[in-house]
Amino acid sequence: MASPAPDVSSPVGLIAAGGAMPFAVADSLLARGTRPVLFAIRGACDATKVERFRHHWISVGQLGRATRLFREEGCRELMFIGSLVRPALSEIRFDVGTLRAIPQIWASFRGGDDHLLSGIGRIFEGQGFRMVGIKDVAPDLLMPEGNVTGARPDERSQADIAKGREVLRALSPFDIGQAVVVIDGHVVGVEDIEGTDGLLARIARLREQGRIRVPAGRGVLVKAPKAGQDLRYDLPTVGPRTLEGVASAKLAGIAVAAGNAIVAEPQAMIAAADKAGLFIMGTAP
Repeated sequence: MASPAPDVSSPVGLIAAGGAMPFAVADSLLARGTRPVLFAIRGACDATKVERFRHHWISVGQLGRATRLFREEGCRELMFIGSLVRPALSEIRFDVGTLRAIPQIWASFRGGDDHLLSGIGRIFEGQGFRMVGIKDVAPDLLMPEGNVTGARPDERSQADIAKGREVLRALSPFDIGQAVVVIDGHVVGVEDIEGTDGLLARIARLREQGRIRVPAGRGVLVKAPKAGQDLRYDLPTVGPRTLEGVASAKLAGIAVAAGNAIVAEPQAMIAAADKAGLFIMGTAP
């Protein structure tokens, strides 16, 4: 059994949204001897997978109910994990606990997704809980530094990676996205509200339309958190679906920030990359 994460008490409350990551984190915690309790968000979390773990269902905006359940379960540490479509204020189901926090919630909605999550996190911390991140509870799910595939970036791809990192640093103050596609030194797409999957689908369409005429097997998807971002929230994530998008966009590979990006289903992703001849690498800080 892996050693438990430092300074994290059992159980840990996972505020679980969509995708595979809530369950990967829960399994990682179990492997470290720490019990997870999932607080599954209705309409987002996978109901077929959550049954494996102790869980409660909550709706977006039920801060009062969530806080009561956290305390009943003895969860001192909490973590947001999974994908969630940003709700409109009109879609939030307010309970009494939410109404009390309206000023903080309103302020949180005025920024990007990580700003929203950190704002909600501060509300929970004001109730005596501690917000934690992947580094605290499941560091084994973070991207390591260096190449993890048989294929490696050539000089052209290395230059594209460097350009992509510069672009993401420059865009950080504008809170736009965490991913960019660079082909032969040209920025051909930046992540927006569609997310990384939408970005890659857009690149594939541009190739089909003849707007991108560079030969297949050139270009890189580069992902990194925003500068100054609270790394407990909304870290970049890659997984098999990302790899499929990169293959459809006919790029050469993926470069993500080592230690600051989450890898979902790494074995499946690496196997698919090796089969397709694509590279995956973790860039140094």
